Amino acid sequence: MNENFNYKMKLTDDEKAILHGSKGETMAKVMKTLVLYGDAFNAERFVPVTGKGHLVTSFGISVLKPVFSIMDELIKAGLKVDESFTVDPRPIDYANVKCNPLQKIVFNKVLYGMQDSYEVQLKKLGIKDNNAFTCASYFDEVGNTPKKGDILSWAESSAVVFANSVLGARCNRNSGIIELFGSILGKVPEFDLLTDEGRKAKWIIEVKTEKKPEAQVLGSAIGMKVMEDVPYVKGLDKFIGTELTDDAKAYLKDFGAATASNGAVGLYHIENLTPEAKELGEDLIVEGAKTYVIDDAELERVYKSYPVMWKDKNAAPKLCFIGCPHLSYAQLGEWCERFEKELKAQGKSKVGIRTIMTTAPDVLERFKKENKSAYDKILSFGIKITSICPLMYMNNPLCGGDTSNVITCSNKLRTYTTARYFTNDDITRIAVKGGI
Repeated sequence: MNENFNYKMKLTDDEKAILHGSKGETMAKVMKTLVLYGDAFNAERFVPVTGKGHLVTSFGISVLKPVFSIMDELIKAGLKVDESFTVDPRPIDYANVKCNPLQKIVFNKVLYGMQDSYEVQLKKLGIKDNNAFTCASYFDEVGNTPKKGDILSWAESSAVVFANSVLGARCNRNSGIIELFGSILGKVPEFDLLTDEGRKAKWIIEVKTEKKPEAQVLGSAIGMKVMEDVPYVKGLDKFIGTELTDDAKAYLKDFGAATASNGAVGLYHIENLTPEAKELGEDLIVEGAKTYVIDDAELERVYKSYPVMWKDKNAAPKLCFIGCPHLSYAQLGEWCERFEKELKAQGKSKVGIRTIMTTAPDVLERFKKENKSAYDKILSFGIKITSICPLMYMNNPLCGGDTSNVITCSNKLRTYTTARYFTNDDITRIAVKGGI
């Protein structure tokens, strides 16, 4: 088995044995896939995975039949992730994100008809628990927070960039299923963001705004400029501080998701704040790095450049999504205060359009328990809280008026759907008013 397989990576005797079938044919396929992956990026060796896994493919969508087939083969061979793993959000929640009967049929029979059987597969492969469905697996409440220096096998772009940048872990922007294979094998090819050289910055970003930049717009501007390169950001620490507080982490979560979706950033350094920037400073910057200056005018230019994908650009919004990536515990409280203040200012008791916040199941459980007054207030405002992926929800072509008139303060959701982006302040005002 695989005796005639030519490869460039340097494998240990144990790794060669796995490739040649010592742990069965299916594990040999897993190893061969990862060796081919490593060769494609000129990796010389494997390194051990030291953090828990996270799987990006969370939805039982019918077109993913090859994925379900691979899962069945892994399960039949008795393979699973030794350390439990987490997975991206579920696509549907009928209790909090209601659909009409026809939309529901499309979700159940066409789009996500394999959801229940797929979740059975995930359980057999070692998913952490029934609450382990979130794009923000690194939240403390979820229980999959990597340590500095941990080697990971993840694919979810917003999670990868947070783990690399804010937590100091090491992970490449892998593809779906590749990240599962790495967790099952317990090893990944060493290249790019797993290496010291690959984590150096090729761009210097100078933030010269008069006020704290909107995280989503700043991240968008940087992502579109540097694409997949690593940026070293100067001047942001004066707005968000030099310690990784809950507020700073929430800001960087949204900032990083925008860099990763509007570009392809897998790692950024914030001067005087993120772990490697604090430790190594400007030694992280390569010689000849390019410079990008961002002032208020540049942020305004970027903001105004976003296309409006609605068929009727003057239509009234029908749905507002807040939380992509999922909101943190602190952010839920902040949004409660934000809406309470805006409702009072407009003399209203409820929001004017259907508004949905998304967060991790474990975060929501904590919020209900520890901040029940804020939770009850949010519901009294007419706002729903769910743990779905809004992007997956918007993939339903029969959501019609809903998905053609969605507003959001997520640059990731704006990028991947027809949702129209507004800043946090504008979103709050529009959601309460019921119109733009």
